[in-house]
Amino acid sequence: MATVLTREKAVRVERDQDTKQDSDARSLSLNSIPPLGVAIEEKRFWFQRTKGYDSDAIATQLSVFDDPETAEKYHPRSGWENYHRFDPLARWTWGEEHRLVRKIDFRIMIWACIMFMALELDRANISQALSETFLTDLGMAGNDYNLGNTVFKLSFLCAELPSQLLSKWMGPDRWIPAQMVLWSIVAAAQFWLSGRTSFLVCRSLLGILQGGFIPDIILYLSYFYKHHELSLRLGFFWTAMSIADIISALLAYGLLRMRGVGGLPGWRWLFLIEGILTLVIGLFAFQLMPAGPAQTASWFRGKKGWFSEREEKIIINRVLREDPSKSDMHNREPITPRLLWQSLKDFDLWPLYLLGLTFQIPMTSPAQYLTLSLRQLGFDTFQTNLLAIPYTVFHIITMLAITYLAEIIQELTFVSATGQIWALPFMIYLNVVDTSKVNRWVMWTVITLLLSYPNPHPIQVGWNSRNSNTVRSRTVSAACYNMFVQASGIISSNIYRDDDLPLYRRGNRQLLAITCMNIVLYGLVKTYYVYRNKSRDAKWSAMSEEERLNYLATTTQKGNKRLDFRFAH
Repeated sequence: MATVLTREKAVRVERDQDTKQDSDARSLSLNSIPPLGVAIEEKRFWFQRTKGYDSDAIATQLSVFDDPETAEKYHPRSGWENYHRFDPLARWTWGEEHRLVRKIDFRIMIWACIMFMALELDRANISQALSETFLTDLGMAGNDYNLGNTVFKLSFLCAELPSQLLSKWMGPDRWIPAQMVLWSIVAAAQFWLSGRTSFLVCRSLLGILQGGFIPDIILYLSYFYKHHELSLRLGFFWTAMSIADIISALLAYGLLRMRGVGGLPGWRWLFLIEGILTLVIGLFAFQLMPAGPAQTASWFRGKKGWFSEREEKIIINRVLREDPSKSDMHNREPITPRLLWQSLKDFDLWPLYLLGLTFQIPMTSPAQYLTLSLRQLGFDTFQTNLLAIPYTVFHIITMLAITYLAEIIQELTFVSATGQIWALPFMIYLNVVDTSKVNRWVMWTVITLLLSYPNPHPIQVGWNSRNSNTVRSRTVSAACYNMFVQASGIISSNIYRDDDLPLYRRGNRQLLAITCMNIVLYGLVKTYYVYRNKSRDAKWSAMSEEERLNYLATTTQKGNKRLDFRFAH
């Protein structure tokens, strides 16, 4: 939360804690307040914790809860599920905090990644099926495949917001496992596909049942992590998706060899076996997703839960000290129509939605057609699936690199734009070179390097969460952002068309134009948020200290509309 705590106010709080000149009663009261940690630049990553890192130093930093005049305004509501662990006097060390974050990673984040891998396995194995005789067996052409992708993305998009609202009402710990079980059944049922109609129906059902999973899990993770921690872990979250793509390719290499078993093609066994695998993961999810940091006890997770009382207190208070807005709704409290409308009309988040609409298009179209393109270049089914692995490995490395970089240098916009800059020379190559005369290994190298681009998706999802600044807005904005991302998938699925075969010259020109447009768009988004922050700085600076305190006590503005909030960029 980018809430402004004025220098004058910080000095006053420190003076109040240290002064020995007040009355005896006042001194006794202040002496009962534990000291805060020294204001330092946090050692956020393990490779920064070397020289000068003191694990025994107090980590609790100055926040709005340490000033009596603002503490009451930001005090959590009594109905919040973690209220019993809120304690503004709680203090802990950096060593405790970092060890606890690693424990959260092990208990919460790893399982979140496994669930995401299950989703990716069931939605992306269509690409492996395409490398065999999938289209011909079902009597379909490339445009039918495009339509299937479009139907899936459209269904996914339409389900995003309803799924997020349902999750907010039921709790993500209940809704996400239910989603997984349902979509796994549909994924396995693709074993019995009989033609174009059944293919489209299954793609639609998969989209409806999988839609909302990503924003649901992101909101769930925000209960456990600070903003910068969440951004980095979303990098690993999407790394899990890439790992799932690698596993999917390796599984396909083996499962497609089952062609002839039972007199059936290998792609049918691929859908069935992978669907059963993800069904098992979905069933385990019911027991491995606690409702929140202070609700981990169960028969499966243990009567005492995963975290001690002190650990729960640290988790709750460190997150709230950074972003007090995370306590403004219960984790099973539904979004009312009025709150929904307030979130949807939040124009300050729409620049990020626009980025979500366009930033992946230049790379998504070549990725969707990769296996088909490799077959057209003369590679066989098994070579094709193996040759799809290298770009995924490089993609993981570049994505994690820019996610770390964005948090280290505190620059989100320009780091996010590096993906478009990376793609630009390869897009130019595909447009100026006669690819029909290029060696197939050269073409494979160019496409592999293009698809190895540093994907800023984790950065932008975390960026959207930071700039929302309320649970209500964060819930809706996560769904809206992902809806725009899915809409970009619909556009991407219709760039390469059968009448543009085999080189897709028209499609590549369109992708080059979109790449150039995206570079400009990132610059405009940066300009917008800088302008919004400067406008608020001017208003805030013009107010006296008394006027600021009166504003904090009486304002009806919430979330990112508050004058003391600053947008990340």
